[in-house]
Amino acid sequence: MAASYLPLIIFTVLWGIVGIGLPFFVPKGPNRGIIQCILMLTGATCWLFWLCCYMAQMNPLIGPKLKRNVILIMAKEWGNEITEG
Repeated sequence: MAASYLPLIIFTVLWGIVGIGLPFFVPKGPNRGIIQCILMLTGATCWLFWLCCYMAQMNPLIGPKLKRNVILIMAKEWGNEITEG
């Protein structure tokens, strides 16, 4: 499975808007700096979490663990009979 650029671009733009764009629209007040920091951290961490999950699907480390008889039955049903030897 090859990586698609479209989801990468879409989610980078989405979290970029949250982390870079929205802090400019925070109204002035005593907690403006904290809210801006929260938005930047939210954008960065959510994007990083999404990226890790997306990349983990490209090359999964864990596959199904099948018993030998299950593999033989599946091969027979799919027309790829395996000879035992």
